[in-house]
Amino acid sequence: MQQPIIYIAIAAILLSCKAKPAAETENIQEDHTADNIVTLDSLQRRNAAITLDTARIMNMHTTLRASGIVDVPPQNLISVSFPSGGYLKSTTMLPGLQVTSGQILATMEDQSFIQLQQDYLTAKASMEYLSADMERQRTLSEADAISKKKYQQVLSEFKTTQVALKSLGERLRIININPDKLTVGSISRTVPVYSPINGYVTKVNVNIGKYVMPGDVMFELVNPDDIHAAVTIFEKDITSFHKGLKGKVTLADKSGKEYDIETILVTKNITDNRNGLIHCHFENPGHDLLPGMFLNATFEMDNQLALAVPEASVLRYMGKEYIFTTTDNNAYTLTPVTTGRRENQFVQITSGEAPLKNVKIVVQGAYALLGKMKNKAED
Repeated sequence: MQQPIIYIAIAAILLSCKAKPAAETENIQEDHTADNIVTLDSLQRRNAAITLDTARIMNMHTTLRASGIVDVPPQNLISVSFPSGGYLKSTTMLPGLQVTSGQILATMEDQSFIQLQQDYLTAKASMEYLSADMERQRTLSEADAISKKKYQQVLSEFKTTQVALKSLGERLRIININPDKLTVGSISRTVPVYSPINGYVTKVNVNIGKYVMPGDVMFELVNPDDIHAAVTIFEKDITSFHKGLKGKVTLADKSGKEYDIETILVTKNITDNRNGLIHCHFENPGHDLLPGMFLNATFEMDNQLALAVPEASVLRYMGKEYIFTTTDNNAYTLTPVTTGRRENQFVQITSGEAPLKNVKIVVQGAYALLGKMKNKAED
């Protein structure tokens, strides 16, 4: 009789041991869930001066400020180099000078230029002889006065020299010598370097007497005809921009003068810094704008419907933004949000909107609730 009683007692103890961790786990979960909730009685509410309001859908209009630089498209930035090595004989270029297409930027000098011209004229003379000789050999071959092999040899030599002449002529054109006008009397040890565009000199990387290697950048030019503003904006604002949106910019060092701009392109990618880029056309750029200048931009954004809460309800805590919400005016929940535009003492909520549509929001006394929550966490 005693043995069954002992078994029952042991089983009860084992069940009790198994149930205990579950109960502890449940308590832990409840405590964890309650970490972001503060409960007040009526006296505490009066002392905290709690005032409530609600989120609302409203038209929001705001001015967005951003910064950027004056920029030009890649095709308007020109690096001038010389395809053949040589010494810089002369130049009058300085940064800021205006240049026109075809203007001489510099003069290069090297003995290799003389050799190239000599080789071309020699090949040209050989071509004239071989052309006449080929005709003679062809006539003799047709009359069976010489072997076909002899004619084929002359024809091969003619074609080889023809290829060499064409190649030498193109090499002369690369260094700005017209082979069609080249004569023995016009052989020169110097050649000009021309500007390919109308624009301005932005950099001079050479000096007289310096040997310039093939491909070295001698000058950098810019064509300001398509100058524009490249403005950096935050990721959260990028969807508010569109083609045609107008704004104004001022230069960082000339804040008194404004330039009207119009958005022409909105970037489709986001940088690692969570920024985007928009390109804006200057409606009247004038002559003061140069690529690389820093600028400040302002845009009058279009009205948009947005979920907004009173600005006073938003708390900043530990680097993030929160609001307190309640459904019964007794328990207040700390709710994380992400904010956007601000207008007339209201702030747009861009994420975390769902929990706000059917609840009340603490406007006054929010920091008192936060203090009580921190004290609760310390306890």
